[in-house]
Amino acid sequence: MTAALLFVVVTAVRWLMDPASPLFVADLHEALALMGALVAAVLLGLILSPPGRRSGAHLNPAVSLALWLMRAFPGRAVAPYIGAQLLGALAGTAAARLVWGPVLDTAALSTGLAQPAPGLATTWVFAIEAASFAAVTLLVGFFLVHPEYVRPMPYAVALAVGLIIALLGPVSGGAANPARQLGPALVSGNTVDLWAYLSAPLLGAALGALAHRYLVPQCAPPSTYCLSGRPAGR
Repeated sequence: MTAALLFVVVTAVRWLMDPASPLFVADLHEALALMGALVAAVLLGLILSPPGRRSGAHLNPAVSLALWLMRAFPGRAVAPYIGAQLLGALAGTAAARLVWGPVLDTAALSTGLAQPAPGLATTWVFAIEAASFAAVTLLVGFFLVHPEYVRPMPYAVALAVGLIIALLGPVSGGAANPARQLGPALVSGNTVDLWAYLSAPLLGAALGALAHRYLVPQCAPPSTYCLSGRPAGR
């Protein structure tokens, strides 16, 4: 599922941000708003799909970490989930590179990498990416302790991801997902600021989970929780 998400992300970059594309959007803010809407729609579809309901539809190592820290996901499953997400991101990016060819090698596209605004210090990229995922963690935590509102959870998560891309994309890159950045970085060979994109969402997950525990002491009992709003496999 992470492979499908990355294929869509890289494909959107190829068609919306390549000047040679007939769908090229010259305004960066407009291009990222369109990309955010597209990714949100695809993410929602993946979460609500049968495979998404069975697997939990995490699609992001920081999600798996956050749910574990909030005692809503078994610790023994974290490493296998993260490994699968990273491999899926690599596979999805490689598939998009195979389909769309050398056009993705241009500096402007860099095989779908999230890129910060010119001149933005890496420390700011780190801080913004961490804060954005801390907010996502608190959003998920709200639904964990309010199961009566869990039905709209997939829509809320998809909307949050879309807004991160649209609003933070022009600033920090709006990745908020280590897998989303690692696949394109490995395929393109461009590892600039990679450490920040890999570690910041994980720190955000930890900080969000800590804030969740502070704000809501009565945490949800351990369970295999998924973004579709029901335990995986049910």
